[in-house]
Amino acid sequence: MNVIVANKKQSELANLDIDIIKSINGEYEASELVEMFKSFFYSKMILDVTAIKNYDSLETYSELISGLAPDKIVFLLPEGSKLCTPNFLSHLIDIGIYNFTTDLKGVEYLLKKSNTLSDVEHIKKMVNESTNNEVVQNNNSTSSSNNVENIVKASAKIEDGVTIIGFKDVTEHAGATTLIYMLKKELSHVYGNDGVIGIELNKNDFMYFNDKNLFSVKENEVKTTIASNASAKIVLVDLNNAVDDSYCGDVIYLIEPTTIKLNKLIQRNRIIFGKLASKKVILNKSALLNNDVTDFEGEAGIRVFYNMPSLDERKRNEIISDFLVKLGLLNNNSNNGNSGGIFGLFRR
Repeated sequence: MNVIVANKKQSELANLDIDIIKSINGEYEASELVEMFKSFFYSKMILDVTAIKNYDSLETYSELISGLAPDKIVFLLPEGSKLCTPNFLSHLIDIGIYNFTTDLKGVEYLLKKSNTLSDVEHIKKMVNESTNNEVVQNNNSTSSSNNVENIVKASAKIEDGVTIIGFKDVTEHAGATTLIYMLKKELSHVYGNDGVIGIELNKNDFMYFNDKNLFSVKENEVKTTIASNASAKIVLVDLNNAVDDSYCGDVIYLIEPTTIKLNKLIQRNRIIFGKLASKKVILNKSALLNNDVTDFEGEAGIRVFYNMPSLDERKRNEIISDFLVKLGLLNNNSNNGNSGGIFGLFRR
């Protein structure tokens, strides 16, 4: 059973579909809340922080958790406040407060899965890497404030058991978007329509596929999107120009092995293949045969994980199934016995 301590968010919290053993409304000193609940048995406390007097003071939170277990409290923060800045959140993390959010979806998620330090340490990293903390802390900066709001909403831990694979074009327009679409369609036959989702970052190309389980979001919204699709067991992410891919269990790097694309790539970054030496690389939209792939590997100094030919995205392709088997997302039985034939032409 849960308890709710509310103030300004009272009407919103009334819509939570959870078991409640106690609910109070108003403003309280941190010491009052400690005294009220230190001997009270509850599963989780949903705490609208505006119910705490001096809620914008770090000392208030230190006093609160001196008597109440922070891992049993979900802190609902007011959007647009100084609390929703990396600097303030970093201090909360330092004293052991990891479960914070700004909306009801985040509350619902954190009631099921509490955050750990690893789930929020990216916020501390933002502070450490910032070259101008005054800008980060400036509440008058709309873009900064919006960015951090999304980070707070994304702080809920992604469900265990979800496989997240990122795809990144190395050569220009190497086909990550369409490949994800084909992989998602094939996986849906096994995992169901809601069991697989695709997410593209910082672009809107997915809209042209007319698929409700393909999402186009900003980079700082990806974790929120994953958490909001709790039925998904597999998440395919088109990383595009995203900086952070640490939430991906694996990242696939796509190269279209045409002369013009490869020469453009090398001219732009002469040491790129050295960086890809330990990565999982596939040749996409490729016309290369086995001996060609071997030559490419020798010249580039990398291993090719898969050689993917040009495919018709409107049809089911046995090669897509074969690739998913190699990724470990399908077993051999999922191919319905279809193998051989054209597969003999392509390296796997």
